Amino acid sequence: MPIPGYDPEDIDEMLESRLGDDEIESKLTESELERYRAGDENLMDLLDEEEIERVRERGEGSD
Repeated sequence: MPIPGYDPEDIDEMLESRLGDDEIESKLTESELERYRAGDENLMDLLDEEEIERVRERGEGSD
């Protein structure tokens, strides 16, 4: 899901850092987790827009 004005790699790094491994595992299905770990897809590909926004807002003010 492209977000205009943002580098997808930066957004994915932010998602990874704010979620952590345990939370990433709980949000993804087994097949999504496999694709993520293999590097075939990133969190921006796998999470829906609302979830990405919640995670982004979670860390506002601390970036």
